[in-house]
Amino acid sequence: MMPQPSGVLSLNAQASAEVPQDEVEITLFYEQEASEPSSLTSTLNERADAALQKARGVSGVTARSGAFSIFPSTDRDGRITTWRGRTEVVLESRDFAAASKLAGQMASIMQVGNVRFSLSPQAQRAAEQRLSGEAIKSFREQAAASSQAFGFSGYSIREVNVNHSGVMPRPMMMMSARAMGADAKSAPLSLEGGTSTVTVNVSGSVQMK
Repeated sequence: MMPQPSGVLSLNAQASAEVPQDEVEITLFYEQEASEPSSLTSTLNERADAALQKARGVSGVTARSGAFSIFPSTDRDGRITTWRGRTEVVLESRDFAAASKLAGQMASIMQVGNVRFSLSPQAQRAAEQRLSGEAIKSFREQAAASSQAFGFSGYSIREVNVNHSGVMPRPMMMMSARAMGADAKSAPLSLEGGTSTVTVNVSGSVQMK
């Protein structure tokens, strides 16, 4: 077994930043009940289609179908008394104003179930590129300072790894149908995203010389 070389120093450096969340996902829903599952399915599909049709063509906003469920409601004896169903449509956008306006206009068709803010891949990559430079600079400064402190005049890099730890998740902002209220009508939603923490780690070893 080869002996470990002398004058090798292991180092770690990190850079992180709070980056404004630039994407919003708004989940709209419609709930209904009926005596027959087939008629309920038709009603839910019609409502979802109406919402998707209204969203179609709105610049800067993408609309897609979300969850769909139908389940029976029974009495004490286990007999089915009615059927309940729920359908969802999801709006996604980086244009908060456009998404807010559209969600408000759709209040007569569907209600807001929840709102989630996140960091777009583009914003995350831009932040990681900037932070990589900061973390690498910190790594090199540590290497130079440590080498000098140990009585060496310089160093050479033996091994280095740059890792992106990703984005720290943020809790979802929930909004109930009750929170919307019947008087919401076509008023835009108030949307304001938070921040996400992006972190870059640089680790490795240097040969002091």
